[in-house]
This record gives sequence, C-alpha cells and structure tokens, in this order.
Amino acid sequence: MVKGGKEGGKADQRVARKARLAAALRENLKRRKQQARERELARQRASNEASPARDAQVAGRVPDFRRNQGDE
Repeated sequence: MVKGGKEGGKADQRVARKARLAAALRENLKRRKQQARERELARQRASNEASPARDAQVAGRVPDFRRNQGDE
C-alpha cells in the first residue's frame, strides 16, 4: 500500500508550482501589454509632432484624385 501523505505532498507541490507559474505568466503578459501600449502612444505622439511640418509642406497643394489626370 502506498501512503497518501508522501504522494499528496508531491501533488500539492506540483499544484503550487503550476499556480505560481500561471500567476507569473499573467503578470508577464500584463507587463508586456502595458509596454506595447506605451510604445504605441510614443509612436502616435511622435507622429503627431511631425505632422504639423508635413501639413505645412502640403498646405499649398491639393491632392488630385481624378482617374485620368493627364486627359484634360
């Protein structure tokens, strides 16, 4: 007969380890998502800061969306 105490201890250790790993993975995912959000915000801010200069260059021109621009 196998006593349940020793096996139960290992099973409990496995369950505890699995729970710790799951919690660590969740925290890691949260951290990586936050970093991705911050990178996206920084990219948008950089794009917004660059756009006034780009808009000033394009202000005098209006894009021509006609299909056949050369056939006037």
